[in-house]
Amino acid sequence: MALSSLLFKAFGLGTILLLSQYILAYLSSPIKKLPGPFLAKLSHLWRFFNHYSRQHIETQRRLHEKYGDAVQIGPNTVSLSDASLVKTIYSTRGTFLKSDYYTINDALQNGHIIQNIFSTRSNEFHSKQLKPVQKLYTFQSAIKLEPLMNNTLQALCLQLETRFMEGANAGKTCNIANWISYFTWDFLSDMTFSKRMGFMEQGKDVGNMISTAEDVMRYFSVVGQIPVLDKLLGKNPYLPYKFPDFAVAAGFCAQQFMARMQNLEQYKEKDFMNGFLAAKKEHPELVDDNTVIGYLIINILGGADTTAIVIKAIVYWILKNPAVKVKLVAELTSAKLLFPATYAAVEQLPYLDACIKEGLRIHPVVGHILERVVPSFGLRLSDGTVLPPGTIVGINPWVLTRNKDIYGERPDDFVPERWLKKDGEDAGAYEARLRKMTDADMAFGNGNRTCLGRPLALVELYKVTATLFRKYQMDLEDQTKEWELHKQWFVWPHNIKIKMSPLKL
Repeated sequence: MALSSLLFKAFGLGTILLLSQYILAYLSSPIKKLPGPFLAKLSHLWRFFNHYSRQHIETQRRLHEKYGDAVQIGPNTVSLSDASLVKTIYSTRGTFLKSDYYTINDALQNGHIIQNIFSTRSNEFHSKQLKPVQKLYTFQSAIKLEPLMNNTLQALCLQLETRFMEGANAGKTCNIANWISYFTWDFLSDMTFSKRMGFMEQGKDVGNMISTAEDVMRYFSVVGQIPVLDKLLGKNPYLPYKFPDFAVAAGFCAQQFMARMQNLEQYKEKDFMNGFLAAKKEHPELVDDNTVIGYLIINILGGADTTAIVIKAIVYWILKNPAVKVKLVAELTSAKLLFPATYAAVEQLPYLDACIKEGLRIHPVVGHILERVVPSFGLRLSDGTVLPPGTIVGINPWVLTRNKDIYGERPDDFVPERWLKKDGEDAGAYEARLRKMTDADMAFGNGNRTCLGRPLALVELYKVTATLFRKYQMDLEDQTKEWELHKQWFVWPHNIKIKMSPLKL
């Protein structure tokens, strides 16, 4: 009885001390006067559970609608929605460093923490790692990969026609969301290793790599709200339970690297692995074997799912809006495109271009604030408030892209016409309106951490969208049914079920 009483008192004392710590931190906080949920001002647990329940996008939109451009969502964390701050926070100089949120993506190898070009908080490390391979990610390099993309597109079309449009399979329901993922993963593998992983051929998630990638991002989304937890969970070598990681994909990359090193003369293709090996030869002081494998992993994991997510969104929203589909198909038909269509031909089509831009706007890949740390000189907000150094700030693209002052009316609707010149609109007014929308664009990040694969992703978006809507009649199986969204760090679309047939011209 005495022991129970002692334990009860100890627990009560511990609770009091913990609450006192939270209260003292709140009372001494320089940002406590900012609006926001009271519990969020006391502890990161509010953020943790909000992201765990996958309500963070709706919550942050609601808070900004209620309180304005600056909302406190953690003891030292502020969500912003002022578009004028985009170029400041995400500048090309990288003055606002990434927060510890990104440490979750560091790797633990033999007891040592290994950063990569995505997870690193160091501009110097990022610059050094990027320099040897940056030339591989230019627009010119993306165009050189177009023949390879054509081959993969042809393989996709063959599988779709065989499985859903021919013989006994004609009229069979196709979950196009799955097949878009199969395409992007196979293409990224082909351009990286000159070898597809077999997603399209087998018609399934090979090695559960796609589902594992989503599980890992789920962990990143939630545990990242309290980064110190990662040391106790994902990076705890003594914990029996292992959280999802990229072991299968990383193992595949390591195997392909070893196979290439044993047969270098057999591979004359201009794939990314050859480019990475050339970087190792040109920059031995910066690139070793482990660096090359790291490049391979980032190449696959950083490009396949992100591109797939946007293509799925574009396809879904076009199908969800029949009038948009009619206009797009008419434009594609009039263009008399080859198959597969060249990027040079499709990028010139104004309505297709508007559909791509609207898809990127209405469904940003990232559903979190992109966290940065306020530097030594602070951050002045538009109302004159100055956030002190060390404050974590960020803008959620899902909040910014719903701003009526930037994107006009009906921001929740898919309206490609918002990117086109309106009847009677002055050319100067149109350019100003377009510039305002473009300046707020965060689809590929911004500043010195802009997505490295942006040129290649854009080529994919235009070519895949043009090919699918030029070749096939596609309709949602149930026009009233919504797709399924898993809202994490990425916002993953699932279950886009369609009926498809060859397009009759």
